[in-house]
Amino acid sequence: MAKKKALIGAQMWTVREFCATPADIAKACARIKAMGYDGIQSSGGGPIDPQELKRILDGEGLACAATHVSIDAMLNETQRVIDEHRLWNCAYTAIGGFFPKADDWRPEVWDEFVAKFNQVAAKFQGSGISVGYHNHSHELAPFKDGRTPIQMLFEKLDPSLWFEIDTYWITHGGGDPCDWIEKATGRIPCVHFKDMTITPARQQKMCEVGGGNLNWPRIIKTCKKAGAQWYLVERDAGDMDAFDCLKVSLDNLRNKFGL
Repeated sequence: MAKKKALIGAQMWTVREFCATPADIAKACARIKAMGYDGIQSSGGGPIDPQELKRILDGEGLACAATHVSIDAMLNETQRVIDEHRLWNCAYTAIGGFFPKADDWRPEVWDEFVAKFNQVAAKFQGSGISVGYHNHSHELAPFKDGRTPIQMLFEKLDPSLWFEIDTYWITHGGGDPCDWIEKATGRIPCVHFKDMTITPARQQKMCEVGGGNLNWPRIIKTCKKAGAQWYLVERDAGDMDAFDCLKVSLDNLRNKFGL
């Protein structure tokens, strides 16, 4: 019996510059489907009617694996967000992060955010839509007492909230992505696959998955043990064409790493 392939999605933030209009989004989705992707994460790009996005995805045979939605929309337009995700048959959404001022780096600021995000969890209870948090690297920046925001999030966020661990940003912050993926076991339905390379000038850069220095066999093994369902390929910026980056990343995951 052939091994069942893992679900791999394209994070649309990667190609946001090519998704200004519904027609652009349709073209991008067609290219992504032709590469062999199973789905997308809706994020970035221009406005599009929810019904039109559903028509595009259904027409291409792409799943809406997840989305990124603002915390204010989750709090103030809860039913609209729920209805749209049900329309797309999408069970997962996440906020892109919390970005307090660097000169006000205190646990109390993060406590206020935790309280607000836990309100979101309460609003989505019973909806069938799971809400998550996407990390960057600043969550690993310590407070004066030595604690870090990411530790606080794991300790204090409502257990129904999940973690969209981003492999690049954890590494950028000096962490081991496998450590945090493992900590998120049972709370990580979607993970962001993003690679890091280094320049001769010692600058960290994003690149195609498999083209950098991250240990993908170990990361993939840890994701499987943690219960990840969707592997979402993303690159915020880089030298390679964005669509080429998605294609090479997918080919590497399937053929080089056997995902």
